[in-house]
Amino acid sequence: MNIHLKTSIDYIRRSPFQALSAISVLSLTFFVAAIMAILTYSSGQLISYFETRPQVIAFLKEDATPEGISAIQRKLDSDIRVKNVKFVTKEEALEIYKRATADNPLLGELVSPSIFPASIEFSVADLSLAKEIIDETKSEAIVDSVGFTATIGGKEAVGDVVEKLKNIIFYTRIGGMILVGVLALTSFLVLTVIIGMRISTRRGEIETLSLIGATSGFIRSPIILEAIGYAVIGVLTGWVLAAIAILYSTPSIISYFGEIPVLPRNSIMFFELLLAILGAELIAGIIISFLGATIAISRAQKQK
Repeated sequence: MNIHLKTSIDYIRRSPFQALSAISVLSLTFFVAAIMAILTYSSGQLISYFETRPQVIAFLKEDATPEGISAIQRKLDSDIRVKNVKFVTKEEALEIYKRATADNPLLGELVSPSIFPASIEFSVADLSLAKEIIDETKSEAIVDSVGFTATIGGKEAVGDVVEKLKNIIFYTRIGGMILVGVLALTSFLVLTVIIGMRISTRRGEIETLSLIGATSGFIRSPIILEAIGYAVIGVLTGWVLAAIAILYSTPSIISYFGEIPVLPRNSIMFFELLLAILGAELIAGIIISFLGATIAISRAQKQK
């Protein structure tokens, strides 16, 4: 293995510009891949955050009795489509209002708990079930009205809101998959072309090795190690650049999204996420480089 590694390093040194071209393209590819991985993680956290918020608020009538409130709470708690059921008293509703208007304390002083209705807040396990659950909740005798907090673009029907949220999730995932596929294909083609060019320039050397009895594995090993070297250097370079960009922008991102945990707040978890991305990229890079080098070698052998 040592002689093969030394030979592959010598090959890289002989044609530094081709090596630099391969590494540059791979660095860009894995830089974008790392950024996309973070965006995919963040979008998943964003969706998860809103899915666990109290999306449905059932405002109760003034004459709602404690027994009636307990009954509807038990009913919602036992419904597998519903989670995070919470009863909000009038006093708690006033405190929420005061926090929301903290920049203008006078507004909080002009109101009393009596003007705020008690409510029951809960989330739905699947957003597609929201309209069905809201309709059922509206039919309860003690429920005055029902609000749906997952609004987009103004007042719209719940069905339209749910459909938009489902479309956002769907297209985000599909777009990420397509982009990752394009990047993987680009990396594969770049490596295949460059390794094929390197084989062509060393054709005489390879034929000489064959004539003196070198095995196919002995000839292939330095070429495959060279391709893997490009991939490893490209992955590390792209990952380091992406990590620097992410670390630089993280304070602004956290400040913008506030309490929404789009990125891990714990430093250890944050670096674990970056290391997980690095590990996945190294595995992907090695697989792509191995396949690209193997195909390039096979094509070169057929052209003899």
